[in-house]
Amino acid sequence: MNIDNTASQMRKGVLEFCILSIIKLGEAYPSDIIDKMKAANLNILEGTLYLLLTRLKNAEFLTYRWVESNSGPPRKYFSLTEKGAEFYKELENTWLELANAVDEITGKKI
Repeated sequence: MNIDNTASQMRKGVLEFCILSIIKLGEAYPSDIIDKMKAANLNILEGTLYLLLTRLKNAEFLTYRWVESNSGPPRKYFSLTEKGAEFYKELENTWLELANAVDEITGKKI
């Protein structure tokens, strides 16, 4: 078993929650999401982010609007829909339950 593969799988499991957490704070441009993820040491490839944003948009959890840019093509800014906010709350509850269970089992609070 390879620790890098296991660590990668653990990160993949929380990507949607982290992306929605960033967007929940306010409208977000994809490169800003990548920057915030990197700052938290949770690196994500641009292609991976766009696939997840598309999936979340198709599930009606996100919406977007185009904003004209002075330095290139228009930019797509994402925000949570009402359905997305409800989904986020469910993810947050699931995360808290999981984190508490792991803390209890390992005897460690992070």
